[in-house]
Amino acid sequence: MKYYMGIDAGGSKTYALITNSEGTILGMGRGGNGNHQNNRDQAEESLQSAVSHALRHAQLTADQIEFAWFGLAGADRESDYRILRPIIQKMNLPNTDISCDTSIALRAGTNQPYGVVLICGTGVNCSGINRKGESFQCGGFGYMFGDFGGGQDLSIEVFRSVIRAWEGREEETRLSNLLINKLGYESVEVLRDNFLDHSKHLPVEIARLLFDAVQQGDEVARRILMKQGEELGLAAAATINRLAMNEETFDIVLAGSILTRGDQFGLLRSIIERKAKQAAPHCSITLLNTEPAVGALILAMESSGEEVSPDIMNNLTKLKINSIRNIRNIQNTN
Repeated sequence: MKYYMGIDAGGSKTYALITNSEGTILGMGRGGNGNHQNNRDQAEESLQSAVSHALRHAQLTADQIEFAWFGLAGADRESDYRILRPIIQKMNLPNTDISCDTSIALRAGTNQPYGVVLICGTGVNCSGINRKGESFQCGGFGYMFGDFGGGQDLSIEVFRSVIRAWEGREEETRLSNLLINKLGYESVEVLRDNFLDHSKHLPVEIARLLFDAVQQGDEVARRILMKQGEELGLAAAATINRLAMNEETFDIVLAGSILTRGDQFGLLRSIIERKAKQAAPHCSITLLNTEPAVGALILAMESSGEEVSPDIMNNLTKLKINSIRNIRNIQNTN
């Protein structure tokens, strides 16, 4: 029996999964921030933690892994790979490969070897691959380089809107009470002063308040989310145009916590779909409903020459996004 490992590392969490050649999940591991662009040492620690816990849970050693595929946020350019390769080599896994986390999300979300993926989690990213195997990445480098949104940016938009409403520079918003209640402050003024005095940073989950506020009819929150949807749709359209996929039939996979768990009522999805279909009328929007690390497992198996049959694919995709939250409990008992 052969064993394979798939790793998905993002800006807030890192997951490692181990499967056998039949597609049965044997081990899971978890770590924190896995994006070296945020913090190199922290990313290395997270990757090592996730890998070691997965091996321990599967009762395997590193040399027993046939192939390991690392899908890493921040693996965008050769300069990134020069940092990441030595980190991964330290783990003594026999055969490894690295890609950006967009590629594993795409592979997990569609049965076709081509398509487009949009990620909106801690940050945002978009990439695609066409029938010829040509690929293009649109964004993923932050606000200065043209991006907007993701948990980090959206949390700041929430905070800014609350401060501006309190000062009178913007209309009143339900985000104000939602934010101070979430963070445990008695007023917006106390919140502002505490953040100024202690140079505090916002947790990315503050972005989820936007969806709560929209459900309460808040127009400030709606405008922010509509801008997020427009920006994601623009990235998808730009990728489609660059890869000349306008007349093709393919999937656009939506991934990342903002899209898969935050956008419960489809506001972002509807905007993305409208923009994308203007560029490619035959494309279909699909929501990633399995863990992106499953895509890394599939790529690991394919890289070693293993045929991923429909039965194997079915076994792997049984692991839904919500179920992987149990990893922390698994680690605490091992």
